[in-house]
Amino acid sequence: MAQLSWPSPDYNARAVTDSEYEQMAARFSDDGVDGRPTDPAVVAAGPGLSVNIRADVYGSVRGRAWYSGSTTVNVPIPANGASSTRTDRIVLRLDRADWTVRAVRKGGTAGAGAPALTQQLGETGVYEVPLARVTVLAGAAAVSVTREELFIGTRLRPCTSSTRPPMPAVGDFAVELDTGRVILWHGDAWRIVYSHTGPLVVTAPISSWNVTADSVIEERSGNVHLRLGSFERTGGTVGDGGVRLPVLIPASLRHPNRGQYGIAYITGARIGRLEVFAANSDRPGQVWLVQYPTIARNDFVMPGSGISWVVE
Repeated sequence: MAQLSWPSPDYNARAVTDSEYEQMAARFSDDGVDGRPTDPAVVAAGPGLSVNIRADVYGSVRGRAWYSGSTTVNVPIPANGASSTRTDRIVLRLDRADWTVRAVRKGGTAGAGAPALTQQLGETGVYEVPLARVTVLAGAAAVSVTREELFIGTRLRPCTSSTRPPMPAVGDFAVELDTGRVILWHGDAWRIVYSHTGPLVVTAPISSWNVTADSVIEERSGNVHLRLGSFERTGGTVGDGGVRLPVLIPASLRHPNRGQYGIAYITGARIGRLEVFAANSDRPGQVWLVQYPTIARNDFVMPGSGISWVVE
């Protein structure tokens, strides 16, 4: 059989069947309802043995739009005459008998848990997406409802670090082509999902120090890892009180408001304490020995490796 594509003037005069539309549109939108988990529940307990479907809810199943209507829809729930609890489901169901999507009850069996979803593919059958579970106790005159909505997601949008989407919705993803970062809008700020700088040398020469091993920093997905090098004192003797080491952390990799501390081994089996200064300090990105014994000319300072912190 020859290859086909649709819609096309060469195929059925551009006419598309329901089945062909589903094949084309099923991935245009995720299955589920349009909204977020902080919205009011789509399904809530109604009076007696019934549940209510909230008005003005939109959704999609296999590319077909669904609207709950402008007023609340009440769905009756049959009584449970068994001796054990029954769990029903409220689902969005695409029925290919008439190609409609409706919110309907899917009945369970007492004592057997919630009924499984049916998700048939092809030109016939049904395809179901969960909205809620309905618990009906033995002989109960009312029901309880547990939320189970799936929510329509968003696509990955290309941008740059200076042209991020100006009005993002919760769950929006973007990839910054200039930085390689994947970011997510969390509702109040962009969060880094993936990023990777690769190893960066952050040695910053100072005349009173000889660098015998470079300092290297690497960031991955918001986690910064610093391996400090080793240094030989070429200047004069310094006593305790603070001395800068030949390292400078790039602005984008500095912790915004907390200094990071580490230890350093000093010639003569001695130990000092160092600080990597935060972005909001008066020494942003600098690394200083802040507590140490007297360091003389030709002494070596060898910091412990593996200082880590997070950035946004």
